[in-house]
Amino acid sequence: MIGTANGNQAHAIITGGSSGIGLATACLLARNGVSVTILARNLERLENARNRIASLAAGRVRVAAMSCDVGVGDACRAAVKQSIAEMGPPTWAVACAGVVKPGTFMTLSLDDHLSQLQTNFIGSLNFAHAVVPAMARHGGGHLVFVASGAALVGVYGYSAYCPSKFAVRGLAEVLRVELCTHRIVVTLVHPPDTNTPQLAFELPLRPRPTQEIAAGAGLWEPDQVAAALVRCAQRRKFLVVLGWQLRLLNTFHSLAAPGFRIYQNWIVKRPIGRIPPQSQL
Repeated sequence: MIGTANGNQAHAIITGGSSGIGLATACLLARNGVSVTILARNLERLENARNRIASLAAGRVRVAAMSCDVGVGDACRAAVKQSIAEMGPPTWAVACAGVVKPGTFMTLSLDDHLSQLQTNFIGSLNFAHAVVPAMARHGGGHLVFVASGAALVGVYGYSAYCPSKFAVRGLAEVLRVELCTHRIVVTLVHPPDTNTPQLAFELPLRPRPTQEIAAGAGLWEPDQVAAALVRCAQRRKFLVVLGWQLRLLNTFHSLAAPGFRIYQNWIVKRPIGRIPPQSQL
């Protein structure tokens, strides 16, 4: 049963749990009998998310919300420690917290690069480092990293975002083999554009080529990503690549990557044509 672990109620700790994929995953797990702790920075969004999850759970599970910047190691460790003390050891640990500010290497500041690396990779690293010992001591569980389609290949306009997600991918690859003896199942998720508040912030900032390139992978809803994430993790699947476009790129990466670079160069260099409307992104 998804809602039990060793006879006890399962507990999920989810970063970035106040919106988007993190919130959708928290709602799905809570509906299936898993107690949930969500971590995020914004107090108002956290409280709104906690109320939404609690309403869906209808008293069957416990729901907690804690303000935390996962990019700060001490803060992340303290939040995880408090969550475990109040709710029990995690059987699910889902790293969803992420930020993106698109732009070319020449237009982004060094701080833009570092801030995305800090949240996307260092945040995932801090979280994993905080939860893994407790998971190992209590019989294992599911450790899930949400990466991106931009972790499969370099994308124009994501000079800061791509490296931060590539690093998440590398961490997950290593933990997959290192943690299996502790009965911790690692899952790495590569979603395309997902209809979240983060995407709404990002869209106006995208360079034209980035907008056209991203449009080719389609648009998913957070609930769709969450359902695939939980389903594949339960099946002990490591790599979850969503959408046929990204699956094709992942499967034939060594063959497709050169062609994808040529395609990007063509988009960047050709005269400006019709840009897909945001509804198609």
